[in-house]
Amino acid sequence: MEAKAVKAILFDLDNTLIETTLAGEVALQKAGELLKAELSLDDAAVRSVCDRFKLKLRHEAPDGFPCASLDELRARHWEESIAETTGGPPASGLASLCYDLWKSRRLEALRLTPEVRDLLRGLRRSYKLLLLTNGDAQTQREKVEAARCEEFFDAVVIAGDHAEQKPFPSIFRRCFGALRVEAQDCVMVGDSLDTDIRGGLNAGVRATVWIHAAEGDASDAAVKPDYVIPTVLDLPGILAQLQ
Repeated sequence: MEAKAVKAILFDLDNTLIETTLAGEVALQKAGELLKAELSLDDAAVRSVCDRFKLKLRHEAPDGFPCASLDELRARHWEESIAETTGGPPASGLASLCYDLWKSRRLEALRLTPEVRDLLRGLRRSYKLLLLTNGDAQTQREKVEAARCEEFFDAVVIAGDHAEQKPFPSIFRRCFGALRVEAQDCVMVGDSLDTDIRGGLNAGVRATVWIHAAEGDASDAAVKPDYVIPTVLDLPGILAQLQ
């Protein structure tokens, strides 16, 4: 049976269209400067606090804060990270200051580059585009707003607003419905094998495209994407192969 033409592209957000990891590092540096000034910490201690915060952030459970807002939880991450490094609780309000600075500077750094904006404008002339992002709904909405993404997409789906996130097929079916397309009409593009690529495969999309910027062979990956490119800017070449 002849393959169907691609009608729609589903994009991940973090580290696919925007450099979330890099923005987080910029924000950590600013928070570290504040800690150094307020507590007279040396560079090693500042790194310890920031590394502990990153670890807590990485292992944060999506449903792990039923009695507190996400902002409160992340301020608590800073408080615990400071206490674990210095051996005592920080001065009142310092953890909240660190969190507010980290959050604001990270959002400021989350921007679509001119090249990515041009890419999306060009693709939208030929395809339906949808942004599908996992994570806490409040956090992801703030990122979408900060990066001014919405104008480039026919639909934006924040998976945290729904019962299941990527890689579950249900969230992909919601996306297909929003665009009025079938799974085989779509290409899924993202940087995560576990959520974007596995999810696209589970949902039966026409093709999956993994954004893999790291050096080295990706052929031994546990989940096998259909295509691998180092940057989303290389996507038009893949789409040309699919037509």
